[in-house]
Amino acid sequence: MQLASHHQLTRTFPTDTRRWCITMAHFDEKSGIVPCQTPWGQWYQTMEEVFIEVTVPEGTKGKMVTVTFAPKQLSCTVRGEVVFKGELHEAVISDECTWTLVDNKLVQIVLTKSRRSAENCWRSLLKDQYTADPFTYDQMEKKLTLQRFQHEYIDQYL
Repeated sequence: MQLASHHQLTRTFPTDTRRWCITMAHFDEKSGIVPCQTPWGQWYQTMEEVFIEVTVPEGTKGKMVTVTFAPKQLSCTVRGEVVFKGELHEAVISDECTWTLVDNKLVQIVLTKSRRSAENCWRSLLKDQYTADPFTYDQMEKKLTLQRFQHEYIDQYL
């Protein structure tokens, strides 16, 4: 399943009598993810977004889930129990953040970063909570650098 916030860029242009189509699919689909495991699921990031996956009891309905976004705050409550709540590591564009309940057993949250660059690699989801261990953080930084190179390459040749 793809979330509404995932983007696909397609540009088509003629060269002689041929048409070339270059498609940049969502970066994670091509190169995998570097997740930070948590007691409730996992989170991972790209240059533009932070993805959060919360495992919930099977049979959970959308009305049993409350996710609240603010530029520097995030909370998730499932079946009346607070899963997490606190100040985000960095600011997000709250109007562009979304959440989805998948198969009544997984809450997927997508946060749109305010600062979108490879240099803005989040160490933790919330201030001093759900921090990536040093190895995972190193892998996250490498992933964002690769993503930056991919964007620069495509921008240069399109």
